[in-house]
Amino acid sequence: MAGNLLARSIHDLTAAAWFGGSLMGAIGLNGAAAEATDPAERTRLSSKGWMKWAPIQTAAFSAHLLSDLAIAWENKGRIAKQDSVAGDTVLKTAVTVAGAAVTLYAGILGKKVDKLADEGARGATEPRPDASDELKAAQKQLKALQWAIPAFAGWVIVLGAKHGEMQRPKNVLAGLVQH
Repeated sequence: MAGNLLARSIHDLTAAAWFGGSLMGAIGLNGAAAEATDPAERTRLSSKGWMKWAPIQTAAFSAHLLSDLAIAWENKGRIAKQDSVAGDTVLKTAVTVAGAAVTLYAGILGKKVDKLADEGARGATEPRPDASDELKAAQKQLKALQWAIPAFAGWVIVLGAKHGEMQRPKNVLAGLVQH
């Protein structure tokens, strides 16, 4: 029980870090960087902020996946026997992996924007009209991804809460009877 509580706590806190960090970056960091006087500093400051966050994000995401494995291992019998738990576990895993891929791709795009920072920009995700096609494309994709990432992270949190509800004794009993 103590191991499950620790794994569950790590799992929830790291999902919260993924959600909160990505949302704060999209609103706070990118929004503040857009106010820089020098157009080149707008992308440079945003890139620096995201690079400082990346190791924390990576550590949180790694801990999230490890705790997810620990929770799944401890609940393998319930996953196999309780109605809907296996399907929801597969869905949550798919959403987590897709969200991780989107987050990683955003990091790759961010490095590209940082490399092209000297071109300047209206904001972290808003190119200037005279920007190169490469910078415009990267910023356009980042503009969408900055909202997709917290959406994936939020979805993972909601699915985690659903899993928690499915562990209530009355729900386990009902799910085992239906199975």
